[in-house]
Amino acid sequence: MTEGNVVPDSLRLPVVAAPMFLVSGPELVIAACAAGIVGSFPAPNCRTTDELDRWLGTIGDALRTSGPAARWALNLVTHSSNPRLAEDLRLVAEHRPPIVITALGSPRPVMEVVKGYGGIVIADVADLRLARKAVEAGVDGLGCVSSGAGGHTGHLSPFAFVSAVRDFFTGLVVVGGGISDGFGVAGAIAAGADLVCMGTRFLATKESRAPEAYKRMVVDHGLDDLVVSAGITGAAASWLRPSLVANGLDPENLDASGAHRDYHPAAAHQRWKDLWAAGQGLETIHSVESVTTLVARLEREYRSALDRLAARTRS
Repeated sequence: MTEGNVVPDSLRLPVVAAPMFLVSGPELVIAACAAGIVGSFPAPNCRTTDELDRWLGTIGDALRTSGPAARWALNLVTHSSNPRLAEDLRLVAEHRPPIVITALGSPRPVMEVVKGYGGIVIADVADLRLARKAVEAGVDGLGCVSSGAGGHTGHLSPFAFVSAVRDFFTGLVVVGGGISDGFGVAGAIAAGADLVCMGTRFLATKESRAPEAYKRMVVDHGLDDLVVSAGITGAAASWLRPSLVANGLDPENLDASGAHRDYHPAAAHQRWKDLWAAGQGLETIHSVESVTTLVARLEREYRSALDRLAARTRS
């Protein structure tokens, strides 16, 4: 049993507010932690290391007196095209975020630093090959990016992914992909996950940094308005069709041959600024609300689902 498994026990609800590019900022992280879940943000949301230093300080200062329940995470891109990784890791060593989530590359570059101060490393993985490599690297947890996730997405069913991972990994399992209510959270936990990562649902909150038009697009559109393509970033991602059209792109003819994986923060900011991603959870999002209100409702749904499951097992 790894250290990562203590995380759910310190939470009001086994949920991570996903690290969303250009959407998650200190406001969302702090509000999520205050509501009793894990808050997170991606380092590339900060255009410079100085800005990242300020954000980490702001979050750390706000949550320092909150006790063990104030779990929060920094998401680091470990792909070779990220030239800022070494500097970002220097700030990680200084600010010591309790959880570091690696994405789009091997978790190995962060292991020594994060484990050195007692932090938890979770590697986002989209298939079993990457999951096994991450386990070999010694991670505490696996973030199973499944079909239905917004932004860079996976192709496996969340249930199939969790079951397969549990065959060879006893650590922390976080699953994400199309889950946007407490009933889905309960289903994922019953299936063997420890935490559920929700992105799109927290995009449409008051504390989110998404433009109001982006939030409204999430509220007003549904599953039929999503397009999955590698034509924008070189990796499969789930996009809002109206956003693509508004930027002069043909959703039915996105050519992936010219796309390449470049996760330099400046390039990523330019590419994603007006192209908006969402996951399959948007169908049940009907309003923009505060994180406090949202988490309270998720908890009610989660408890209701657990009661329903208990009743079924007694019958």
